[in-house]
Amino acid sequence: MSQSIESGWTRIEASTPLPVRNAKDVYKATEYIVTADLLIPGRGKPLENTGIHIFGSKIVSVGPSAALLAESPDVSTTHVKVLMPGMWDCHVHLLGVHKVSGDAFIDAYKNQVLSGARSARDVMLLLDAGFTSVREMAGWGLQLDRAIQEGSLVGPKIYSSNCIISPTGGHADLQDLPVPWMQDMCSHGAPFLTADGPDECMKAVRLQLRAGADVIKICGSGGVGSERDNPIDRQFVDAELEAIVEVATQAQRLVGAHCHGKAGIVAALHAGVKTIEHGSYLDAEAAELMKSKGAVLVATRLIVENALKLKDFLSPSGYAKIEAVAKAQWNAMQIAIKKGVTIAIGTDTGVSMPNSIATQGLNGKELYYHVKAGMSELQAIESATANGPLTLGRRAPKAGQLREGFDADFIALDANPLEDIKLLIGGKHVTHVWRQGVAYKWPGHAVNII
Repeated sequence: MSQSIESGWTRIEASTPLPVRNAKDVYKATEYIVTADLLIPGRGKPLENTGIHIFGSKIVSVGPSAALLAESPDVSTTHVKVLMPGMWDCHVHLLGVHKVSGDAFIDAYKNQVLSGARSARDVMLLLDAGFTSVREMAGWGLQLDRAIQEGSLVGPKIYSSNCIISPTGGHADLQDLPVPWMQDMCSHGAPFLTADGPDECMKAVRLQLRAGADVIKICGSGGVGSERDNPIDRQFVDAELEAIVEVATQAQRLVGAHCHGKAGIVAALHAGVKTIEHGSYLDAEAAELMKSKGAVLVATRLIVENALKLKDFLSPSGYAKIEAVAKAQWNAMQIAIKKGVTIAIGTDTGVSMPNSIATQGLNGKELYYHVKAGMSELQAIESATANGPLTLGRRAPKAGQLREGFDADFIALDANPLEDIKLLIGGKHVTHVWRQGVAYKWPGHAVNII
């Protein structure tokens, strides 16, 4: 019996079921084909009975499964139920801390080997859950990425800002420390930095470029975890913002701004910032401005939901802030979705708490909250795949989509996430993970460094 296959390119007749050849070899092969009952390309309509042909670290062709098999009869092949691009979390922190507080960040700085050991587990959990790329917005990401690239660790590709740059007294200033102590920590590699005035701000950006940062992270407003500033209030004056963006742009880096309040959002956008992190008090006017500026929103709802459930890990003032921010941010997300703002998925997950709701690996829950706020399941997957590279600008890889010439970063599932987006929470339903063409997870083989 034969069936019709709609490929998006052509229509052919194929026998059912399609043959699977040398399935065991595909996990070690440098050239192979993966066919799927359903292929979700990242951007565009899902395709039934479609596959991808991989050579090395790239996708060399995408098309009807039967056609791919006929064209390459000697290539190792496996079949999966659902195939989609590897996901991106565009706002994580790899710090190896057990709680969100100034003391925890100081401990992470003082005990960097311990923090690194915790983070090694975190990056494995991310890859196991189907996240093949992350944008790390302050933490130990540059060092962890180096270990991953050399094969000492297994995890996603990490694009890191290295530090978060704050004005003195701002969100990333550990305000309980004497200023000289804070400055000493900053000068000895802590993942935060203070800068005041255009000259210091330019120097701060250049220090991140010197370290190898892929993106520049700044504080455009106050925050929740910091004690003495207000999420609504903006930080950095126009001249400072413009200096930061100018230096970053010269080096082809985008600037991402931690922004809750509208004043900070608007100021950052006018200065040329291209990603707004959190965006809690975004309204219709700010949403239209984001669209006109070609900016991306990374809304980070998961951290808010988790914080509401982890009252004991926040100070009383911090918890009061999160309650106010939670209400505003939910409204802001709905406005952004309705207005058609470009959105990339980010969680702000940043603590190493095994067996907790805040652990790395549960990052897919962010998609669930975006669907709850008004996205379709397909839109949420696009935000977690194709839109991820948009947060890196001109230095972005060709990734996040199953298309010819794109990076071979993709995952397989045992059920359809378009019918239940919660399937993407954790690694239970992620049966396979490939990154840069290399298989790291398949049935009977867990993600590990062996």
